[in-house]
Amino acid sequence: MLIGAHVSSSGGIDSAIGRAVDMGADSVQVFTQSPRTWRPTNHDPAAFDRFRERRDEAGIDGVFCHALYLCNLAAPKDDVYDKSVAAMRNTMEVASAIGADGVIFHVGSHLGAGMAKGLERVLPAMEQVLELSDDATWLLVENSAGAGGTIGRSLDELTTLVDRLDHPRLGVCLDSCHLYVSGIDVTDRATLDGLLDDLDSAIGFDRLRALHVNDSKAPLGSNRDRHENIGDGLLGENLGVFLGHPRLQDLPAMLEVPGADGHGPNAEEIRKAKEIHARWTK
Repeated sequence: MLIGAHVSSSGGIDSAIGRAVDMGADSVQVFTQSPRTWRPTNHDPAAFDRFRERRDEAGIDGVFCHALYLCNLAAPKDDVYDKSVAAMRNTMEVASAIGADGVIFHVGSHLGAGMAKGLERVLPAMEQVLELSDDATWLLVENSAGAGGTIGRSLDELTTLVDRLDHPRLGVCLDSCHLYVSGIDVTDRATLDGLLDDLDSAIGFDRLRALHVNDSKAPLGSNRDRHENIGDGLLGENLGVFLGHPRLQDLPAMLEVPGADGHGPNAEEIRKAKEIHARWTK
């Protein structure tokens, strides 16, 4: 398993590789622009080349870009929808430029309009983004925690998206915390076995391209997206069931935990994740 983390790209997107190396990360996830604004970053094209060079030098095997949390491809309002599609397209363009393995995104919420109406917005938006993907850089739908009218809260909803689009470069990213709070107990081996079997039959295991590894502050089935540091939440040591599952090995697995100071993952969190992984794969 390629255990890594979401890291800051402040100072230039290529700077993320150095931060990942300093943390002891084997994979890395970045934002391609500030997560707090719609305005895209005007990247220096030379930074894309430096990113690729530094990645090769560091031997980082998994690189992913995470789309803005502001994005809502199911938004009923045209202004939010149009800005979301534009931001997603920009993220895919930057991801392809740095040679990332994928763009990970949350579908968004239909805000009460209903699943059918939400899909009428989501599917053509995803088609636009997929047009910009390539064989190296896929589009990955992340499972949601399930609050409100969010889309992607269940395997059935992820399967609907994959089936309706039927695109060769559309994959999924599974988040341990989101699975847990949406009612799937990833600390129970039989439950996790069943989920992965169902994923294989419904979507195809080859479409599972990345993992998010997060402990949870919120209880099972609560639909509350509250990440906790590794080993400090309700999953605790039993996060090892997810980290150590034989079918999940060799996948990039990135931490999105708050860290000791609330500024995100650090070397200590990666160390703890690797230690739990080692205990559960003996």
